[in-house]
Amino acid sequence: MRLNSRLQAIFLLNATVLITHQIDAAFWHEWDLFHIPGGNQINLLLNLPIIALVLFAQGQVMANNKTVLCYYKLMAFLGFLTLAIHSAFFAVGSEAFMQPVSIALLIATTLLSSTQLFLLRSIVQE
Repeated sequence: MRLNSRLQAIFLLNATVLITHQIDAAFWHEWDLFHIPGGNQINLLLNLPIIALVLFAQGQVMANNKTVLCYYKLMAFLGFLTLAIHSAFFAVGSEAFMQPVSIALLIATTLLSSTQLFLLRSIVQE
């Protein structure tokens, strides 16, 4: 299956939002929320493979190769995982990520991930 340009654009938007969220996570010292030993230094090292995967996935989606659906679904999964993690932070009373743009990024990845799967489902059913 090949993805059309609209699906590729939504993927790019979601990848951009998720990477921007990681920048925001540095502001909020997300490593403290996760109790990561080694603080920011380990957090940076952990983000290297995550961001590399997102960038690699973007390349695969743009190349429209055989594995495109796997990477397309992966990005939606990462968006939902981000929402779940931060919902848990909010549930325990964390005040991190409470600025308007921080919240907007979480809402955006939720909407984009949902849109990705909805549009993918409608195409597969055709």
